[in-house]
This record gives sequence, structure tokens and C-alpha cells, in this order.
Amino acid sequence: MAPKNQPLSGNDLARFSGPNTFMRLPFSNALQKLDVAVLGVPMDIGTSWRSGTRFGPKQVRAESAMIRPYNLQTGAAPFDSLHVADIGDLAINTFSLSDSLRIIAESYETILTYDAVPVAIGGDHSITLPILRAIAKRHGPVALVHVDAHADVNDEMFGEKETHGTVFRRAYEEGLIQPSKVYQVGLRGTGYSAEDFTEAQGWGFQQFLAPELWGRDLSQLGAEIRRDIGDVPTYLSYDIDSLDPAFAPGTGTPEIGGLTTPQAMQLIRALRGLNLVGCDLVEVSPPYDTSGNTALTAANILYELLCILPGVTYR
Repeated sequence: MAPKNQPLSGNDLARFSGPNTFMRLPFSNALQKLDVAVLGVPMDIGTSWRSGTRFGPKQVRAESAMIRPYNLQTGAAPFDSLHVADIGDLAINTFSLSDSLRIIAESYETILTYDAVPVAIGGDHSITLPILRAIAKRHGPVALVHVDAHADVNDEMFGEKETHGTVFRRAYEEGLIQPSKVYQVGLRGTGYSAEDFTEAQGWGFQQFLAPELWGRDLSQLGAEIRRDIGDVPTYLSYDIDSLDPAFAPGTGTPEIGGLTTPQAMQLIRALRGLNLVGCDLVEVSPPYDTSGNTALTAANILYELLCILPGVTYR
């Protein structure tokens, strides 16, 4: 068996140098050889408040240099069993949202002709809609775990139907997801109307508001979601603004009263066993966090997601 890609060790080359790939993994476009393809979608033209997520993939990759290959807390050893590489950034059209969404969908359709699980670094949340369009073409309607401060079920924003705040209404309307197996975790903040959350509940979405989760260990919630979904192909979309701004200030639409980083880790680790066919981490906006802590947190959440992908060895 051919050896798997490994992150470049900090004992071989200082972590402040080397390639700007996720965890300093090798860059590769040989998708036929990969189990997991990490990619960036550097886009912020779908956002409605603070821009800057076009810089997210680069900053998350930079901060990921600190992460080592073995998860000493859970025993996960993703690089022992999965062949992982960074395949670079999608070449979006920075002057056209509609064209960028087309490019993302077509790029994913190509990626999904192979068996590699795509793991995307955003970019604003509008990237998830074309991803789900391609995922559904390959796998049919999927279960969805959506961790976010916002439900993203607006009908339109400034007359536009495809933005970072309309993603999951479009996904529901287009039959890309199974409504009874949609779980939205961490919702909070203010809204445009009293029905901002409740309408999606009527579609079958299960919603877990942040105030209900304050002070709770989310391991049990994650285990319940995993049992409910079963073996259904599942997509996981993680918006960094699900975290309280105390933990992740560098994002476009921050909301106070959010999840903590330990809760994020508890939830993700409890989802181990899901049939994950793709995931993303979105809405990191480095200009609003000069310390880099938001991108560092995002990189570690992405690593936790790698650790629960199907086929990961645990020691």
C-alpha cells in the first residue's frame, strides 16, 4: 500500500515557513488518488454586512501550520488511513456572484466524479448552495448538519435569491436536502420577523437555539443527531459565527451569546460515525481579527471535521 500524505513536521521545517497549504500537506490535483480533497473558495461577494471572507482560505491555511497530525484527545489519526491533499483554490469570478456560484457547482461536479470527500474553506456561506447542488447530483438529497448563528432561510436579500442568507431555503426548494434530517445548531440573534426560524421548522428542520445550549455539554446532542441521521449521506456546514464573538470575532455577521469552542469540539466529535460526503467551514473574515485567533479556531475545527470522516483510524 502506498504511503499516505503527511503534514510537514514542525521538527523538519519551522512552522512559520513551508507551503501555505492546509496543515502544510502536499498540494495535489491528482483527485483519483485522494480520499479527501481540501480546497479554498475565496469569495465574499455573497455577504450582506462585513466583507473580507475572500481572505479566509489563505489565513486559515496559515494558522493551520500549528496543528499536528494526531488528535491526542480522541485518538484520531486521519493521515494514517486517509490520503489527504490540498487542491488549491477555485478560480471564482470576483466581480460576479452568479458566475461564481456556477463555477463552484461545475468544479464540484468534477471533483465528485472521483471518490475524494471535498472539504471546503470559505468564503461566505453562499458557497454552500452550489456545493449542495453538486452533492445532490452525486448522492441525492442529503441530511444536513448546519452549525450557525443564522438559519439562512431568507427568501431574498436586496432582491437577490442567491446570497449567504438564502442558502437553505433554496436548498429546501430545490430538493437538495432531506428536510426531516436537517439540524441547525446555535441559532440566535435578532430577525426580520417573528417567523424567521419557525417557518423552516414547518418544513421539518430541527433547530437548536443557542440559549437552550448555554452551559451544556453538546456531546449528547451530537450523539442524538448521529442516531437520527443513521447511514444517510450527510453534508456538514460550519459557519464560524456559530461561535460567540469572544471566541471568533473575525466574521462578517457576529452575534453575541454563541457557542464556545469546547462545545464546538464536543458536537463535532459526537458526530463521528456519520456518512459524511462533504463539509465546509465558512465566514472567516481575517480583517476583523488581527490576532488570527478566528482563523486558528477555524483551522482546528476543520481538523476536527477531518477526524470524523469515514475511514479515519483511531488509536
